[in-house]
Amino acid sequence: MDLNRIPQHIAVIMDGNGRWATEQGKIRTEGHVAGVETVRKITAECVRLGVKYLTLYAFSTENWNRPPAEVAALMKLVLTSLRRDLFDENNVRMRLIGDRKRLPEDVLRAMEELEEETASYSRMTVTIALSYSSRWEITDAVKKIAREAAEGKLNPDDICEDTVSSHLDSAFQPDPDLLIRTGGEKRISNYLLWQIAYSELYFTPVYWPDFDEEQLHKAIEDFQSKQRRYGKTEAQIEEEEKK
Repeated sequence: MDLNRIPQHIAVIMDGNGRWATEQGKIRTEGHVAGVETVRKITAECVRLGVKYLTLYAFSTENWNRPPAEVAALMKLVLTSLRRDLFDENNVRMRLIGDRKRLPEDVLRAMEELEEETASYSRMTVTIALSYSSRWEITDAVKKIAREAAEGKLNPDDICEDTVSSHLDSAFQPDPDLLIRTGGEKRISNYLLWQIAYSELYFTPVYWPDFDEEQLHKAIEDFQSKQRRYGKTEAQIEEEEKK
């Protein structure tokens, strides 16, 4: 692994908690508890490696359709896992993206308090995608743009890709360099669809509770083996690298 070519922004679909628990004869919520410990390990390792942004898909808008007992347990887990020590010890800022209106009041209050309390931390930003889906985010951005156009603040002819990007909930951070999905599935599941247009994708069968520092290193090594061309030819990229 080349420490000079660490991806600056890693996004993760943390999949497999429930299946991990079921295969071990445990209840699904125990898998989510184990997944929280993995979050702590991977966050600390990303800080050590020099990653600047880590975005974690914690709960999608579609997850509201899960059994009420599991949803309630997940929301309770969010509250109990929001421990300041992880952020304080690593100088990590926490940001929240997602439909905040759908979150329970106590969860939203705790998340927003943590956002405020860690606002001055600068070593890395951990973004929690909670009650999030990419279609929701893009739709919300379109509504904001439409309102500004209706109010005469924005000329529709001036709308471009940067306009959309700047109105997204995640506009405060750059697009991901690397997207990791654990758990064996090979789909994006409505996650950062606009932002991952040129991200490298890494799928692993390893369940999230078993995804450790070594597995993270494998994902980064795979990322480093790719040449990111952004529509250019290989020869163009090689010429640019010589300069």
